[in-house]
Amino acid sequence: MVGMEDSESMLRHTAPQAVSDINVTPMVDVMLVLLIIFMVITPMLSKGVPIDLVKTRNPIAMQAADRTDAVLVSVTRDGKTYLGRDQVAADQLAPKVKDMLSNRTDKECFLKADTRAKYQVVLDVVTNLQAAGVDQLGLLTEQMQDARRPNADPNQKKSPSGD
Repeated sequence: MVGMEDSESMLRHTAPQAVSDINVTPMVDVMLVLLIIFMVITPMLSKGVPIDLVKTRNPIAMQAADRTDAVLVSVTRDGKTYLGRDQVAADQLAPKVKDMLSNRTDKECFLKADTRAKYQVVLDVVTNLQAAGVDQLGLLTEQMQDARRPNADPNQKKSPSGD
């Protein structure tokens, strides 16, 4: 009978109740890893060299500058010239751009110049791009931020909030 009591007690022993609480620790770990990945990769996604662009009131959108095969020339504050991410001497710019544009029907190039770049350096780059056979040159700028709210009319009277 001793064996019978052991088998009965084994049958009565049930599994513990299932935990219905959500464990958020693994989810937080995954989110932190994703955050770190995006923080590391995001600076690598920008094309060209980081530059403080000239600000204008009415810029024209140039979607062609965002293409992967767009020819992007940058002039930094200290007068260095870059073709994409590679630094190029001023005398080497025209032949390199000409090689890049040789197989293309559109001879379009985009220029990013720093706000504090010397005008003569930018003019030299434009001259070199024209010598390379560039037909259209897009000057990339940023939208100027107005201190007032956008679309706000200063002469418009505010109505009371109770109406």
